[in-house]
Amino acid sequence: GSSEENESDEEEEPVVMETVAVVTTSGGGDEKDSSSSENEDELQEPATKRWKQNLCYWTKTAKHLFQQERARVTCATMHKPSHLLIVGFNSGVFTLHEMPDFNPIHTLSISNQRISSVAVNCTGEWLAFGCSSLGQLLVWEWQSETYVLKQQGHFYDMNVLCYSPDGQIVSTGGDDGKVKLWNTTSGFCFVTFTEHSQAVTGVTFSASGKVVVSSSLDGTVRAFDLNRYRNFRTFASPRPVQFSCLSLDPSGEVVCAGSHDTFEIFVWSMQTGRLLELLSGHEGPVSCLSFSPSRALLVSGSWDKTVRVWDVFEKKGSKETLVHTADVTTLAFRPDGRELAVATLDGQISFWDVNGAVQVGSIEGRNDLQVGRRDSDRVTSKKMAGGTCFTSLCYTADGRCVLAGGRSKFVCIYDAPHQILLKKFQISRNRSFDGMQSFLNSARMTEAGPLDLISEDEEGSDRGEDLSLPGVRRGDMSSRKTQPEIRVKCVQFSPTGRAWAAVSTEGLLIYSLDAGVLFDPFDLTMEVTPDAVVKATKERQYASALLMSFRLNEQDLIVRVVESIPVEDVQLIVQTLPDAYVEKMLTFLAGKLDNSPHLEFYLHWCTKLLTANGSRLKEHSSSLMTVIRDLQRSVLQKQNDLGKVCDSNTYMLQYAHALCTSKYSSMDTASND
Repeated sequence: GSSEENESDEEEEPVVMETVAVVTTSGGGDEKDSSSSENEDELQEPATKRWKQNLCYWTKTAKHLFQQERARVTCATMHKPSHLLIVGFNSGVFTLHEMPDFNPIHTLSISNQRISSVAVNCTGEWLAFGCSSLGQLLVWEWQSETYVLKQQGHFYDMNVLCYSPDGQIVSTGGDDGKVKLWNTTSGFCFVTFTEHSQAVTGVTFSASGKVVVSSSLDGTVRAFDLNRYRNFRTFASPRPVQFSCLSLDPSGEVVCAGSHDTFEIFVWSMQTGRLLELLSGHEGPVSCLSFSPSRALLVSGSWDKTVRVWDVFEKKGSKETLVHTADVTTLAFRPDGRELAVATLDGQISFWDVNGAVQVGSIEGRNDLQVGRRDSDRVTSKKMAGGTCFTSLCYTADGRCVLAGGRSKFVCIYDAPHQILLKKFQISRNRSFDGMQSFLNSARMTEAGPLDLISEDEEGSDRGEDLSLPGVRRGDMSSRKTQPEIRVKCVQFSPTGRAWAAVSTEGLLIYSLDAGVLFDPFDLTMEVTPDAVVKATKERQYASALLMSFRLNEQDLIVRVVESIPVEDVQLIVQTLPDAYVEKMLTFLAGKLDNSPHLEFYLHWCTKLLTANGSRLKEHSSSLMTVIRDLQRSVLQKQNDLGKVCDSNTYMLQYAHALCTSKYSSMDTASND
């Protein structure tokens, strides 16, 4: 009876059920409630209509041919406001067409290599082309058919660099046999010498900064004139040799180069170009040369584990022989010439007293370099530290620190008196270079070798076979992927002591203390504020306002004060300027001459400042030499720029005058007839 009662109770209770649609991947599903489906369809119809209204349909309206035989399109861009289509090809040719009619405007060639990228400015007047294989950047103004900018780096790696005596120019030499000069301010290359036919192994400036000397594996040492930009002297050996290093004496009269295959040192005269002497004694390739800054001594390092000291001018042969435990890779003199730093193949840097030929200290730098693991290595970078060494050394301007770089992504700065590491700079974080990783990833290792070295298109080939030739660093270029290895080939400090440069796989890198300095106050007190400077300027107290602006060292505030000073008051102000502010004023004027349109105003400041403080500047010429040279460079640059404009205007006016004269003379002749 109870069961029947329970069953009746269950039948009397209302039952609420939901209809759920289950859709499978095969498209089948259970039945759906008709009322719910109608509501959902009503909600989906407006959304579907809006979605269809926003759709864009592309159709082909025309097909045009570029008429470029055996060429492929590598890049293209479109300037919509001017309807200009720019297309680059793998043959180095680019074309300009007017759309939509595809009317050809220009077809030009910039190189014989593929154009990697193209861009156009907002106005459509300037076109920029990039060629990755040549390291070339070209900016072209297509309306006037003229170059706006043309820059090209070294085709292969850079090997060496050298600062000019004023620190404004950097000279580099590369594997492509080119010697390039770079402006450290703008970063642009302004001249390229292509006389060498093989890799450049050494570059150096003369003491005057007007001559650049370079050595090469083609067996020549060449001297270039920086006034006329020409190769005015070529030094060669009696028999073919390969020069691996170069050095120029402080007077600029003697040129020395070390041989890679005959183990000899050649000495020439800069004036006559004659071979003066042949220094022999090394039993291995000469790896480095350096003249003493203070004495007539030449120091050479070799792979025979020795450093030899020569007296070139007395012709008495080798004076001293400094024996090391490993091959010598590079060396450098301290600026005072009393100490010599030598780097060897075992990763050590040893310091020697040149006068007594005694070692005074050493640095174990193998662990500081932290060489990276290459893709072909099967061990971690820590186990590969056996072949780590420094390949370039340089002292700072004060001689207290040593800058060292080698086969690593780091550049180390050591304190020379205490032989301790001060700082390490990582020159690159680009993981596309070989040698950037430190740890071994076993997931990237296969039975055929590292996965990074196996190309995807090597189907069916024997991937486990090593096809590279002995001694080939670049690997097998025909069938396997290769990556450039990160390394620092040369480092050098600027003569100003404010910057240093490094030549690496990444390119030419310059590190400076002056970059990014926004606020550096000088002799600041509570009364020196921007409001006080503005108030003094309005009250015509220009001398006080100028000194306070220099104390705050805010560039905009200094410009505001200087440009508000009347021209007739400039001479009085420079006469009352304290000695501590003369250098700051010269530095400010040198910078404003580069970018200010008030050229005559700032030249008037320079004239009055140098005239009023000539005797004081002469007394402190050694400390102010960098500032004066910077000012001289700015003035000469403006002179050259304005000279070109004036010459062009002069010739144009002469042409217009001659044209008018000829026209009027022909009209007079016609009237007389």
